[in-house]
Amino acid sequence: MKRSVLLSLPLLAAATLASAQTTAPPPGKKPAAKPAPPASAEERVAALTASMVQALGLTPAQAEKVRDINAKSVRGVETAHQRYGNNITKLRGAIDDIGLARLEQLKDVLTPAQFSRYQQKREEKLGVPTVRGYQGTPPPGMGSNGRGGDE
Repeated sequence: MKRSVLLSLPLLAAATLASAQTTAPPPGKKPAAKPAPPASAEERVAALTASMVQALGLTPAQAEKVRDINAKSVRGVETAHQRYGNNITKLRGAIDDIGLARLEQLKDVLTPAQFSRYQQKREEKLGVPTVRGYQGTPPPGMGSNGRGGDE
């Protein structure tokens, strides 16, 4: 129950994309039971915000700012889906950009302790670090500074 406390925007977008691409099961076969994502954008924003309020102990003022950030991000993902349709590469890039912008905005609203807890939960959910200063091995061709080239 607590593991699903903090939904990340990319996971939310992936769930939306996956649910849009599913087809009806063959006759006589029941579909696998999995929780349906909230139907409307406003429901997704409300669910995401409520989970963050509970998990991070947000003040009412923080909750309102976080709701606005979440709403802007969800709308951005919906726009990206409309704009890029089946071009998964461009869609994924747009969603990544929206997610990074959302992180920066959340960093300005949350206390350092809240942001740290948010990132910890996000890393658990995604299975990867989200800190820009991550000191792992860069992908091939990215160079030592992670930007590519020979800087």
